[in-house]
Amino acid sequence: MAHTLDDVNRYLREKGFRSTGARRTILEAIFGGGGHFTAEELLDTLRGRGGKVSRASVYRTLGMLVDGGFVETREFRRGQTMYEAVLGREHHDHLICTVCGKIIEFENEAIERLQDAVAREHGFTLEHHSLRLYGRCDVCGRGS
Repeated sequence: MAHTLDDVNRYLREKGFRSTGARRTILEAIFGGGGHFTAEELLDTLRGRGGKVSRASVYRTLGMLVDGGFVETREFRRGQTMYEAVLGREHHDHLICTVCGKIIEFENEAIERLQDAVAREHGFTLEHHSLRLYGRCDVCGRGS
């Protein structure tokens, strides 16, 4: 079931979060931007737009969105937590450049079918998964 921004707001209200101007600004940046970001990058973006948003509000809101399943955490590089809005998005996997950090999202039905087949062979029922492939992007790979 695809969620909407109304679902997000309803979830936050149920958890006791008020709908403030700062929180609306945070939600607009997260769900209007796409891509992958750290909490600090989100904070910099918001402040760059002139937003008066506290670091605590950003982290609290991100935590609630992760708990609600609207945003997922990703650790593409050791020790760096990134976030990705999944609201209304289809499942996809990631290619990550080990040199420059570029992230490419992709979908591949053959890989999805193979994962399902492997799970069935082992009597396993998949609920979700995350596939990350690490290597060098076309630009960084030219130097090798």
